[in-house]
Amino acid sequence: MNAPRAPLRPLDDALAELLRHAQPLAGSEQVSTFDAAGRVLLQDLVSPLQVPPQDNSSMDGYAVRCSEIAPGAVMRVSQRIPAGAAPEPLEKGSVARIFTGAPVPEGADAIVMQEETEPAGEHVVRFKSQPKRGEWIRRSGEDVKRGAVVLARGERLSAASLGLAASIGRAQLEVARRPRVALFSTGDELVMPGEVPPERMRPGAIYNSNRFFLRALLQGLGCEVTDFGIVPDQRHVTVRALVEASQGHDLILTSGGVSVGEEDHIKPAVQQLGSLDLWQIAIKPGKPFAYGRVEQAHFIGLPGNPVSSFVTFVLLVRPFLLKLQGAAELAPKAVEMPAHFAWPRPDKRREFLRVRRNGNGGLELFPNQSSGVLTSVTWADGLVDNPPGQAIAVGDTVRFIPLAELLA
Repeated sequence: MNAPRAPLRPLDDALAELLRHAQPLAGSEQVSTFDAAGRVLLQDLVSPLQVPPQDNSSMDGYAVRCSEIAPGAVMRVSQRIPAGAAPEPLEKGSVARIFTGAPVPEGADAIVMQEETEPAGEHVVRFKSQPKRGEWIRRSGEDVKRGAVVLARGERLSAASLGLAASIGRAQLEVARRPRVALFSTGDELVMPGEVPPERMRPGAIYNSNRFFLRALLQGLGCEVTDFGIVPDQRHVTVRALVEASQGHDLILTSGGVSVGEEDHIKPAVQQLGSLDLWQIAIKPGKPFAYGRVEQAHFIGLPGNPVSSFVTFVLLVRPFLLKLQGAAELAPKAVEMPAHFAWPRPDKRREFLRVRRNGNGGLELFPNQSSGVLTSVTWADGLVDNPPGQAIAVGDTVRFIPLAELLA
């Protein structure tokens, strides 16, 4: 008699356990700031200077003393200050022609934009308005104060982050090393695009789509990926592939073969070589999910259905890989939005429905939510995180997770 099957694990419990195993990887790299996009910073960046370094003009115009300017005032232009110049102190009774980004001369207390002036002769200008003290001046340290932490350890570096690091003079950054991931698919039904044309596909064969999007997702998270291809549904071949993949890799990621069928060999093979700690998560799509160890490598087995594989990756594998790199922010940001659809027959599991925003400020539902319909993911721009057993009526507020958050 078969032993009773263990109950499905809630997603949050499974994720918490998964993250307990994800200790940050040893080692770091010094990389050019040019090449650090998407990498995880391993040290606080403290600014050694003020940004901007001195008061400067935010407009093309004239540097003035407010006390000397009134509507109709005609003033002599005593100097010209382009960006990068070192100005002389402003002479009393004069103004300075100044350009955006140029240092404000000593003695000036405002900038008058050129649109508020008109020529009144050679090196003479007439003012149309009364300036206010401090107008159009960017103060030293307005962006960054000397000694401030501008980027914190654990931050994933965006394009704006790289610009900020450069603004304080950092040509190189210390970042976490890239996780090394071994990727393979299992299944005798799988065929690689290009190997067999569609008209010659054998009955029951399908093209291996998972391999393509999983590799892209891994690379988007900064991983070094070794692609082991397709492993046939044979126990001894699966064991051999796992042993080879465990050498020199931090994570083995597979898709398929983690269900309960007689041809699903991943689970027993991992148990033979190491340990299997997680099995079957209470989510839809994506119930068959496995975590364990093979030698020194982490192992994660994803379901074979493409939507299940995609959803479990973004919900579980993504935060796992980010934590391996020491990232501080792991959870995607969700927002509440109105459902412009009905979902009257919810599942007992927590569901992740493929939806997209419409022009009326609500969410539309892809009509086919099957775990095999990858079209739903390319159509969608987010997921609705729907609690177990929760029906949705038109107008209900739901929890929406943008794919931009899950794919960042």
